Amino acid sequence: MNKFALPLLFAAIFWLAGCSQQQSGQQEQVGNPVDQVQLSSKVMTPEALWSFGRVSGVQVSPDNKQVLFSPSFYDVEGNSGNGEIFVMPVEGGEAVNVTNTGETEFNARWRPDGKKIGYLSGAGGSTQLWEMNPDGTGKTKISDIEGGINGFEYAPNQEKILYIKQVKLDKSVQDIHPDLPKANARIETDLMYRHWDEWHNYKYSHVFVADYDGSQVTNSKDIMEGEKYHAPLEPFGGMEQINWGPDSKSIAYTSKKLTGKEYTLSTNSEIYLYDLESGETTNMTKEAHEGYDKAAVFSPNGRMIAWESMRRDGYEADKNRIFVKNLETGEETNFSKDFEQNAHGLTWGPESEKIYFTSDWHARYQIYQLNVNNGDIRQITEGRHNYRSVTPAGKKLIGSKQSMSQPTEVYSINPSTGKETQLSFINKNLMDQLKMGNVEKRWIETTDGKEMLTWVIYPPNFDKSKEYPTLLYCQGGPQSSVSQFFSYRWNFQMMAANGYIVVAPNRRGLPSFGMDWLEQISGDYAGQNIQDYLSAIDAMKKEPFVDEDNLGAVGASYGGYSIFYLAGHHDDRFKAFISHDGMFNLESFYLQTEEMWFPNWDLGGPYWKEENKDVYEQSPHRFVDKWDTPIMVIHGQKDYRIAYTQGMSAFNAAQLRDVPSKFLFFPNENHWVLKPQNGILWQREFFKWLDRWLKE
Repeated sequence: MNKFALPLLFAAIFWLAGCSQQQSGQQEQVGNPVDQVQLSSKVMTPEALWSFGRVSGVQVSPDNKQVLFSPSFYDVEGNSGNGEIFVMPVEGGEAVNVTNTGETEFNARWRPDGKKIGYLSGAGGSTQLWEMNPDGTGKTKISDIEGGINGFEYAPNQEKILYIKQVKLDKSVQDIHPDLPKANARIETDLMYRHWDEWHNYKYSHVFVADYDGSQVTNSKDIMEGEKYHAPLEPFGGMEQINWGPDSKSIAYTSKKLTGKEYTLSTNSEIYLYDLESGETTNMTKEAHEGYDKAAVFSPNGRMIAWESMRRDGYEADKNRIFVKNLETGEETNFSKDFEQNAHGLTWGPESEKIYFTSDWHARYQIYQLNVNNGDIRQITEGRHNYRSVTPAGKKLIGSKQSMSQPTEVYSINPSTGKETQLSFINKNLMDQLKMGNVEKRWIETTDGKEMLTWVIYPPNFDKSKEYPTLLYCQGGPQSSVSQFFSYRWNFQMMAANGYIVVAPNRRGLPSFGMDWLEQISGDYAGQNIQDYLSAIDAMKKEPFVDEDNLGAVGASYGGYSIFYLAGHHDDRFKAFISHDGMFNLESFYLQTEEMWFPNWDLGGPYWKEENKDVYEQSPHRFVDKWDTPIMVIHGQKDYRIAYTQGMSAFNAAQLRDVPSKFLFFPNENHWVLKPQNGILWQREFFKWLDRWLKE
């Protein structure tokens, strides 16, 4: 479940509106909306948090002279979001908004000759491919594909493009009973009828290839015709999972070609190679690759292909390894045998001898370099931050970086020295107005004698002579590290700005501390990892500036489970709890979630098997008789990973026990809270509850 607890900045919501086919750029100029924001407070507020521009989509021009990136901005009053495209020099300088249309533009790509930027826009009511000059002039729609498209890439020779779109292959009730056009029902005979936050819409995401003559897209072909499978992987796979070969004659794409019950029980995705000349598709990872295989990238010389691979089927938190296959000899090499870390976002250097990637170690993501000739892996960057992406740009690297105290911005990095230079300053106006709290790294001894990295975030203007109410933050996942993420919901600086010290431990079950540390939690949800939480808060409450009589605990997903469990096992440590989208009854959760491989791995399988009895006895609902501490429960109705009935049941139990409680329910949100006004409401109610019990 770790990918579903990732920081919210990885998600973006866009509402597309219509306009004419030619985007003249004469609409109201929006520039950088963040530059216009004046804050009423000098510390973080919900309104300030939703004012930040969220940077993503970093792309380097073919001549290595320019960088484009795609920040999204949010309008709280309109309860909507908008994506723009900015371009700036690699050497540093002004970042210019080259779209400025008032519409959402995304999936921006440099055309291989560097003379145009292609992007997707819903202007006109259907998401199509547009192009413009690098300075933003000459915006023109060049595709007219029925139903619109969701992503694209140029072929290196610029003669074709690939794109993805939804293809309807299954029958709805109206297809089966055409004489009942107003019938509102579903007929299901297999699993995976709903996923993440949507019911199956009878469609599948397919990869298409089309001709491109520099001005229009024609002659589309579905290379997965008739297949009831998705590419990229749903729900979070993107265009990083579909890539051209450098000769423009082949395409590598990621897909899990399973259906129904088989799909929900397995993580076994594969890398497929499609040959444009023969029209044949080959499964490149069929042999000896049983877990996730995804995001394959060709070397610039076309002789090798690298991808991310997990060894074990059904285990989404397995080590994410670097595999490279020599396409001429067929030889495969696992470059992660002696590398006890995950690898993400592989990208080749221009000479086809190096691969750059990001990896987490001790709860920080850095940039690394792999030499494929000798297998050496070298760490390039250092510091208290998370690098989210890396791309070569001549003699430099271009990366996007964030921390607990700064949202994502674009940086250039010297690959030899690791020296960083900030290039983008999308959020400078806000950052100049805000005072952030200090973030401290502590190593705390656990009950079994281990050392646990714990982040402690202090309020702005912290005074060590005073006492502060303190929050224990319980991470979700369960296998998702408490790294240097900048979250747009679980924002530590927001908590600190409201006068709380935050204690955020990297308890057992989290990555970046070795596989033994990571794997303790599977099959033992209430074991050592729960003791690690208590070790962290017990160590901190000894500090004179921590008000040990006013401690709270908060968390989401597995962190929400942790709150429900701690509510029956905290020995009067805490005075208030908040659980968001938490698992309350493990038995009902098992039969309500959609991807069954997750509970099969982490809970050991179904509750009706005798060998799994112990883990289901750790279900929080069994200990409600010990609940006596005020608890707030939050859940979204469109959360199909942990159904909203889990939160409803927990709230009902608290009410029946006469435990002070509140239920915050979002009918249109999923496992996250993504809409601006809902996000602000979430923050207001979050702190209203904590303030009531920890400050009054």
